[in-house]
Amino acid sequence: MIKFPPEGYLIRRSENLEYLQSADSLRKAMEQEIILEAKADMCTASHDLIVNLPCMNAIIPREECAIGISEGKTKDIAIISRVGRPVMFNVVGFTENQGKTTALLSRRKVQETCISEHLSLFTSGEIIDARVTHIEQFGCFVDIGCGIPSMIPIDEISVSRISSPADRFTIGEGIKAVYKGTDGDKFYISHKELLGSWEENAEEFSAGETVRGIVRSVESYGIFVELAPNLAGLAEPKDGVKVGQTASVYIKSINPEKMKIKLIIVDVSDTPLRFENRYFISEGIIERWQYSPESSSRLIETVFQ
Repeated sequence: MIKFPPEGYLIRRSENLEYLQSADSLRKAMEQEIILEAKADMCTASHDLIVNLPCMNAIIPREECAIGISEGKTKDIAIISRVGRPVMFNVVGFTENQGKTTALLSRRKVQETCISEHLSLFTSGEIIDARVTHIEQFGCFVDIGCGIPSMIPIDEISVSRISSPADRFTIGEGIKAVYKGTDGDKFYISHKELLGSWEENAEEFSAGETVRGIVRSVESYGIFVELAPNLAGLAEPKDGVKVGQTASVYIKSINPEKMKIKLIIVDVSDTPLRFENRYFISEGIIERWQYSPESSSRLIETVFQ
């Protein structure tokens, strides 16, 4: 079990649900500083998060909703966007009002613990778990533990070019990523190194085969067709072909020295095709990753410091 997982990981687990069932179990969780998770039901006008637990109402005061809120480093949109979504928290106290008990929760405390006992211990090149939270044109935002955000730039998602991170990821998807380093309170990660080298992907194909791919770019000199998330080939120009279409392509030749796969487009359709992210490496630490074959005159690599 992951000690500091992305939010959404604990919410349906039996141990988590048991702690939420009664005031006594909540007090026990508070004493042992156990991380719990439940869904945020609303955000008040003062930007406190209301969490309705099975046994009582609960509140996460604004400054306890996330690291950086009290210092102004984190914007309140980080609180508002949690409504309807799971949030991790520690129980930190209880209040009584007109005979009703309300649990006081802190998401900030959980995040501080996650950083000090988990994220700060990462080594550059270490493979970590993450969950996709939202997608922009320039990159994919992910939760790398207890709601702490990071972003994978679009050019770090895969070697094969994509027009949007949505071509590769879906919101809520659990993914693997590679930790690169930190700068203050920012954590930098990558993804393409896990999707295999040119040779590892090219080994799945042979000249003479006809396979399906995704049209990623249409240029005057040819059409780039993605065959796998880290592999694309160049097809001869063909009228009427559009980016995003599914293409049936004949593999004319595979040349490791030049890292080129020559294709001929047989047919195209608007029926969507999506490749699953296949991880050639899923755990451990990568010190150096080389995409290009040894026989190639071009060197494409990532060295983790």
